[in-house]
Amino acid sequence: MLRGLKTDGKNLARKAGVWSLRQYLGFALKTTRWTFLVNERAWPLLTSQNGQTAVVAFWHEVLPLTPALWWWAEPQNPHIRLHVLISRNRDGRMIADVVAPWRIWSIAGSSDSKGKNKGGAAALRRMRASLRHGSLVAITPDGPRGPRRQAQQGALALAELAGKPIVPVGATCFGLHLKSWDRMIFPLPFGRGVFACAAPIEMRRQKAAEHTDQQATPAQQLEHALDTMMHLAQTPVNAPLPSGYMREKIVLRPLSLMPSRVWQVAATVLSPALPFFLRWRQTKGKEIPARVREKMGFPSQPRGSGNLLWFHAASVGETVSILPLVLACLAQKSDVRVLVTTGTVTAARVLVQRLAHPRVIHQFMPLDVPRWGKRFLDYWQPKAAVFTESELWPNMLGLCHTRNLPVMLVNGRMSASSFKGWQRMGPVARRMLERFAWVSARSDEDAQRLQQLGATKQLETGDLKTAAPPLPVDEAELARLKERLAGRRIFAAVSTHQGEEQQIAQAAKLIRRDNPDVLVLVIPRHPERGADLSVMLGYVPRRGAGQIPTEDDLFWVCDTLGELGLFFRLAPCVFIGNSLPGVLGGGGGHNPFEPARLGCAIASGPLVQNFTDAFRHMAAGVTIVHNAQELAAWVRDMFANPSRRQQLAQSVQQVATANADLPERLAKHILAQIW
Repeated sequence: MLRGLKTDGKNLARKAGVWSLRQYLGFALKTTRWTFLVNERAWPLLTSQNGQTAVVAFWHEVLPLTPALWWWAEPQNPHIRLHVLISRNRDGRMIADVVAPWRIWSIAGSSDSKGKNKGGAAALRRMRASLRHGSLVAITPDGPRGPRRQAQQGALALAELAGKPIVPVGATCFGLHLKSWDRMIFPLPFGRGVFACAAPIEMRRQKAAEHTDQQATPAQQLEHALDTMMHLAQTPVNAPLPSGYMREKIVLRPLSLMPSRVWQVAATVLSPALPFFLRWRQTKGKEIPARVREKMGFPSQPRGSGNLLWFHAASVGETVSILPLVLACLAQKSDVRVLVTTGTVTAARVLVQRLAHPRVIHQFMPLDVPRWGKRFLDYWQPKAAVFTESELWPNMLGLCHTRNLPVMLVNGRMSASSFKGWQRMGPVARRMLERFAWVSARSDEDAQRLQQLGATKQLETGDLKTAAPPLPVDEAELARLKERLAGRRIFAAVSTHQGEEQQIAQAAKLIRRDNPDVLVLVIPRHPERGADLSVMLGYVPRRGAGQIPTEDDLFWVCDTLGELGLFFRLAPCVFIGNSLPGVLGGGGGHNPFEPARLGCAIASGPLVQNFTDAFRHMAAGVTIVHNAQELAAWVRDMFANPSRRQQLAQSVQQVATANADLPERLAKHILAQIW
């Protein structure tokens, strides 16, 4: 026990020392008035423009100053990532812990020597992988033990293996020179400092026999370039610059890690009341009691070992859309496990029904409380995160950014109303979107809106909902129902909402005048409304209660989950709800691709603003109706003209299957972030 207390005391003292050093170093560097002398060829490399990367080299003595160079570079490109080679010894680990909250990530290792494995070979492989995947790598050629200002082979070997240039950097500032082997500069606050960054140099290692007495070795070339930059950093601030250099005087303002401080504080303040909110949701059937703690970041399943890829989809539609993408990632990378989080219970059930895979784990997404998000990320430790459609949560995105966790947005959606709302919070939207490694928008219109809000790196557009396979079906149940309903003309109203179901009922009665054998499947968007809907329609049979309609029944309420594939195969004509004037909530439409893939003729109301692009592409095959009378007329026409119905169905089916290879393409971009 005494030994445990001593260990705890040492750990506490170390944490206090790391925190104190970080606070002082940050204060000293941020209060220094910096001048950056940057060669015009080095600037795009130091800021990783267009994915360019380089090995950044500086003498070990300026190591405490280098966070200032990072704070200069990162705001110019929020996608930039930096890894620094730091020794595995105790001092090196302390330095790594000091700079980690500034998103400066360490690679542990130093040159192997005298038969001792210091992790040099493994570190070299990691640095090469970092460079090839778009990160900058910083290295001290004379570290960690010198001799002072003598370049070792590490930086040269790394540049050659990765095929990247070296950018030599020198720096100085108002401070003290410590009595260490490297005479390290310890900065003091409220002074002046200078960084000098040379033009990139290509280093090609050559055999010693290839060098003449007059020819400098690559190590000597690097030493000369670094010494030149140290001398340039020490020249008077207003002295003439060498050709090709630019001067920039700034007060450093590091990139804010959290997109919205207001949102962060508000969520923290409200967090004590949120468990009561979750308990209230339990009483409404919107939470699973045994799993409600997942919404607070507590795990309910083991993580397992290996690389973990995290997908988040809020509700049913988003969940269904990412299933092909998840499967593509699993197929392309056999050692990857996938965590899928959802926000709703129905989405969780759909995931279990559609994707029972041994390498897939489901959890509920924690609410956007910083402490809960940190708990979630600490446990699951994903290598990359993939958000879907319009899932933009400031605190979680900020936490991912803090950990240098690459986040991607697939099927990015930004409706006109959402765009107006985010425009009122422009800085928050920009800070969120610029943190995404890349965005793949659902449509060109969505891409344009996301770009205006701050999404700087976008891939080709494409709707994942056009890439999904046809919805599955229980073939035995399909055959049974076809037999039971033989001779009936079947029409389905899918994803219906309050305010339009009365109009659907009115249309059904009009249809029945000419087609007495018609059966209308009413499929509510929220299955829990099934019982109330049955009463409203006159106590009609419910699929959720195991009831089958008789010959006299006009309606059948289909209030089950995961059976849309069954209903679309029964009904050749489908009306997509949440789209008629008068619908509660203002409408917006629903996904037309699922019935289209199964060869259904489709009608919709005019309120389709949430799926504008999809309906625009399907305009030739989708009929827009404005009221019960127009809906009834369309259904009667489809029943009376099978050839026209088939023609319209083929038109939308062609659009709905246009992006079959999109999941494979996106999966390659996603997996490129895991290395």
